[in-house]
Amino acid sequence: MAVTPDPEASSAGPGAPEGAALDLTPRAAPPLRRRRWPAYLVIGVVVVALGLVATRALSDATLFFYNADEAVAKRGQLGTDRFRLQGTVVDGSVEETPEGVAFTVAYNGVQVAVAHRGDPPELFRPGMPVVLEGRWSPDAEVFTSDRMLVKHDEQYDAEHPDRIAEAEEGGAAPSTQRTP
Repeated sequence: MAVTPDPEASSAGPGAPEGAALDLTPRAAPPLRRRRWPAYLVIGVVVVALGLVATRALSDATLFFYNADEAVAKRGQLGTDRFRLQGTVVDGSVEETPEGVAFTVAYNGVQVAVAHRGDPPELFRPGMPVVLEGRWSPDAEVFTSDRMLVKHDEQYDAEHPDRIAEAEEGGAAPSTQRTP
């Protein structure tokens, strides 16, 4: 005599007692945890803060650097965008103003009037190469800066006289020595 399998018993799965049927009733979903939103909020704040730091770092790194002659040639293209300007302070051009100091820088025979807001560095003096951070004034006649970097100190002057000569000549002299 042949034995026929019971379809209900075989559908219960291995290890189920004989004759047990498969339970297909839906289970209730576990309750949602409502305390996760503070963690998401903290993660969101951290992501936004990291984004702001990265944006600030990239904007500083992407400031274009122009010598005075290049900046004058590109004055129309630059408009009021922020950039760095390099030149040598012209002798006799430094005047103190209520906001800071006004002077002229030159590079390759091209001069640029500068209005700097704030106190200049201690090493600032006529004949000194400087890097200024700012923008052209709305009338594009004056470079307005709010950050000034003096490129050298006396030790640098002694170690690199060829670079000082090049800067004092407005960038016309070829440099023979380059250091990192």
